[in-house]
Amino acid sequence: MSIVTIRNVEFINNPAKFSDVYRFRVTFDCIASLPEDLEWKLIYVSSPGNEELDQELDDCLVGPVPSGVNSFEFEGSPPDPSKIPPEDVLGVAALILTGSYKDQEFVRVGYYQNTEYDNEEMKETPPANIMFDRLARDISTKPRVTRFQIKWCVSICIFPAVTDTILICL
Repeated sequence: MSIVTIRNVEFINNPAKFSDVYRFRVTFDCIASLPEDLEWKLIYVSSPGNEELDQELDDCLVGPVPSGVNSFEFEGSPPDPSKIPPEDVLGVAALILTGSYKDQEFVRVGYYQNTEYDNEEMKETPPANIMFDRLARDISTKPRVTRFQIKWCVSICIFPAVTDTILICL
C-alpha cells in the first residue's frame, strides 16, 4: 500500500522551445502525514541504451507533507545539448519524474518527448549542423506510471481522542 498517490502531473509550458525550462504542477494524495521530505527528480533520457547519458535536470524536496491533497510546482532545467549524441537529438526521448521517500523510490512517471524543428522547411530538410535555438519539444500527455513498494514507517493516530500514536510500516 502506498501512502502517496499521484493524482495529476500538468505541464504548464507544453509545447515549448527545446531550450525552455520544464514547468509543471504535481498534485498528489497523502493518506498519512509524512514528517520527512519527499524527493522529486526530473531525468532526461536521450539514449535509452546508454544510462551514462541520462541527465538529471533538477530535483526538489517537498515536506514535511500533511495528509490530504497536496500540490507543488516544479521547474527543471533543459537538457545540456553537449551531452546528447547528435543522432539522438531529433525524434523521441524520455522524460522521467521520480518520487522517493527516505531514499526509496516509490513512483516513476515516464513521458515521451518529441523534438523537432519549429518550421516545416527545416523538418523536411534538416540542416547539417543541429540548430538548437530552432528546436521545439512536445511532451506526450499519456504517462507510463510505475509504482514500487517501499517501507513508509509513519505514525498513525488510531483514535483521534487519544493522543497515543502507533508506528506503522506499510
